[in-house]
Amino acid sequence: MSDDSDGGPTLGRRHLLAGLVGTGLVSAGVVGSGVVDVGVSSGGAKGAGDDTDRLPIDVTTLDAVGSTAGIAAVPVPETPTVIDCFATWCGPCVEQMDALGTVYDRYGDRAAFVSVTNERFGGGLGPDDVRAWWRDHDGRWTLGHDPEGDLLAALGATGLPYLAVTDGAGSIVWTHGGVASVETLDREITSVLR
Repeated sequence: MSDDSDGGPTLGRRHLLAGLVGTGLVSAGVVGSGVVDVGVSSGGAKGAGDDTDRLPIDVTTLDAVGSTAGIAAVPVPETPTVIDCFATWCGPCVEQMDALGTVYDRYGDRAAFVSVTNERFGGGLGPDDVRAWWRDHDGRWTLGHDPEGDLLAALGATGLPYLAVTDGAGSIVWTHGGVASVETLDREITSVLR
């Protein structure tokens, strides 16, 4: 089976795996430091089989602290954007929220911040559970829900938390699997604000 240019089998596999992760059907293992493997193949470096040309991705947003219900494009058009992919079951994602909160306080008036989960609702998890997790971990920017894993696939995410920073034109300038420090986030965000 060949991999055609419109996504073909590779994109289908990514959507399937991302969806399975959202339902908890893929057993997550810890790899590296602070990264939970979600089983999504990135296809290598940017430009080598990734789906970043499929950005922006429309995600459903939840009514929560700092967020309103609706649909949002990720990255936010014409705005430097910090993208955080997370899950409520992900321990390192809790740690990442502390650093995100610090940089949000510094840059939230000049850059958009969007945190997105691909967890599927049902089987004991619903929007209220995600809102409670968000509130408990001091989330106060846009909260998105992408149960099909389109954003994870487009970013080539291989674990959670997974971060990306885009410039005002929507081009990805930095990605990171695992927990990123405040200092690293500072550096990457300021690079797109110049």
